[in-house]
Amino acid sequence: MTSALARSTENIVSASAELRGRLVLCSEILDGVTGLIGNTPLVRISSLSEALGIEILGKAEFLNPGGSVKDRVALRMIQDAERQGLLHPRTGSRIFEGTVGSTGISIATIARARAAIIMPDDVAEEKVKALLCLGAEVRRVRPASIVDQKQNMARQAALQFGVEDVAEGIEGMQLSHEIPTGSPSLVTTETLRAQTGERIVDDQDDGPASKPRGFFADQFENKSNFYAHYEGTGPEIWRQTSGKLHAFVSGAGTGGTIGGVGHYIKSMNKDIKVVLADPEGSGLFNKVKYNVMYDRREAEGTKRRHQVDTVVEGIGINRMTNNVSLALPIVDDAFRITDAEAVAMSRYLIKHDGLFLGSSSACNLVACVKLARLLGWKEGQTIVTVLCDSGTRHYSKFWNDDYLRRANIPIDETLIETLLNTP
Repeated sequence: MTSALARSTENIVSASAELRGRLVLCSEILDGVTGLIGNTPLVRISSLSEALGIEILGKAEFLNPGGSVKDRVALRMIQDAERQGLLHPRTGSRIFEGTVGSTGISIATIARARAAIIMPDDVAEEKVKALLCLGAEVRRVRPASIVDQKQNMARQAALQFGVEDVAEGIEGMQLSHEIPTGSPSLVTTETLRAQTGERIVDDQDDGPASKPRGFFADQFENKSNFYAHYEGTGPEIWRQTSGKLHAFVSGAGTGGTIGGVGHYIKSMNKDIKVVLADPEGSGLFNKVKYNVMYDRREAEGTKRRHQVDTVVEGIGINRMTNNVSLALPIVDDAFRITDAEAVAMSRYLIKHDGLFLGSSSACNLVACVKLARLLGWKEGQTIVTVLCDSGTRHYSKFWNDDYLRRANIPIDETLIETLLNTP
């Protein structure tokens, strides 16, 4: 009996030692800042879930190291460019992008090459400060029409980088934060020759990867944006819900998130609904509903300063892009979300859930409520959406009551209570 007990004890000790060995091998140490990107938690929005009697879940993308869902896109675009030999960080290459902020911050967070970010002069000031702290070069320009391609400052800067002094080459130009359709997303030496008429020395002249290169990230047209979500965010959502979701709701700025996630979950279950949350001034709502890219604010004599004139930053567009084109075939429905509704949702969530979210996140959650009410869903149904970024990016506008009052945008959380209680 004593001998049997001794053998049993030895077996336990041996098993414990083997288990400890396995634990050592299964390291949970992440590799730098890029290791922190993705695998974000899926959080239950308790107040909305309980009021509606279904599950409303948010993918907490604000927990990425750069603070937004755009970290995934920036990482994939940079990795793909490096794999294709189009970006050489060790030789002083530089990444150029036109953006309203979040993508630029993500690029600057990740880039091993220098980042040059061109953005409209009216975006939230905290985004500019974040970029500067991250070491990016920031150029703020007056918002301009996208119809004149010479105004695309980011592309031109990338084309001319390494050819002549960038500051001289783009002096006085203006940029819309959107990229004209059909633009090349990868800047090559051949493209440089065609655009500048000058001879550019190939890498092979002085050995591989010997010359700095300008890379235009071009998130609107670059399909790396789509694949970041098709191969990353979508599978994560499917795994986290064990495949038990009934709808996915998202806004669209470039179209990458709704397109990538939507295509993946539809490939797993074609009955899952993919629904667009679209802010005021964007044409995507009408494109989904009526196949016409148009918004009433575009009518002659009524168009205001901005192409998509809304306090909601980061989503909404009035033209087709590669990534939007990929997304539209799988979008089942769309909801127009007003500025007042987005503001109301943000205040409702901070009061009831302690969630301090940005404008696009609030917009997405309003659409979740509208979808649930429209379909009359009951217990057991699940809607998943994206919590794109936190409110820390929006102090000066979306979370600034004085700014909202000057813009005649009401701050009334009872709008959400009414929406939740409407049959």
